[in-house]
Amino acid sequence: MSEPALLVTGAAGHLGRRVLEILLDVPGARTLIATTRQPAKLADLAARGVDVRAADFDDEAGLAAAFAGAGRALLISTDAVDAPGRRAAQHAAAIRALAAVGVQHVVYTSLVDAPTVGAVAADHRATEAALQESALDFTVLRNNLYAELALAAVPAAIATGALVDARGDGAVAWISRDDCARVAAAMLLEAALGRRLVHVAGPVAVTSAELAALIAELSGKAVVHRAVTVDERVAGLVAAGLPEGAARTYAAFDAAIAAGELAKTSTAVERLTGTAARPLRELIAAQLAA
Repeated sequence: MSEPALLVTGAAGHLGRRVLEILLDVPGARTLIATTRQPAKLADLAARGVDVRAADFDDEAGLAAAFAGAGRALLISTDAVDAPGRRAAQHAAAIRALAAVGVQHVVYTSLVDAPTVGAVAADHRATEAALQESALDFTVLRNNLYAELALAAVPAAIATGALVDARGDGAVAWISRDDCARVAAAMLLEAALGRRLVHVAGPVAVTSAELAALIAELSGKAVVHRAVTVDERVAGLVAAGLPEGAARTYAAFDAAIAAGELAKTSTAVERLTGTAARPLRELIAAQLAA
């Protein structure tokens, strides 16, 4: 019996591309299908044998054609956050299309339970509900915040001597995108069916004060944490050039962190892939070395 074809949606994004690269490196022949709005961006993976297909999540009939032949699918949450409910509607259309083409199992990239994050969290809960209401088997990956978000703040923290945010004393179990990709690939490759929820996070939760101390230690520069209010955080991000909507989303995550909603740790990466998640110290050190 041949292996089921594996489908990755949103494949031109950072996470989707990394999942496909991991799958291509796993011994054994298997059919890989990648869908994206921009197939040209995956020309290199198409040259390695990936079946790259155009897909528009606002075109449900087109999704069924793009998903045809898939046995197991990774549904990566879209970036359609420009209008309330649009992303949830796209995900619901994708779930219906996946069911229509007979997919055996869906792996969905969700978000750790963080109700303070408003519309972002609501989209994910709505998608999880759509999966529950479908006839599909699924694995929901409740990913914590990418460590890359913490790394993005490192240069400014070193340059100014302050890590500025509205996270208070809250902690985050940061997890690298690469580790999330390894878990997603492992879940796609599994033969298991059924329904389950997996919490994907780092094994240690870190406060901003601890993060500032870590940056200072590794860089040799004086860096402290400076806590501000949510409104001050929004104003600072807008002043730095972010659109107000994006600034408010970032600040909402800060509020969720301050409320303790992103501190839950996990050993899922090591349990599901056989290799432990990369610690934040190692990620920061690698960034500084580069």
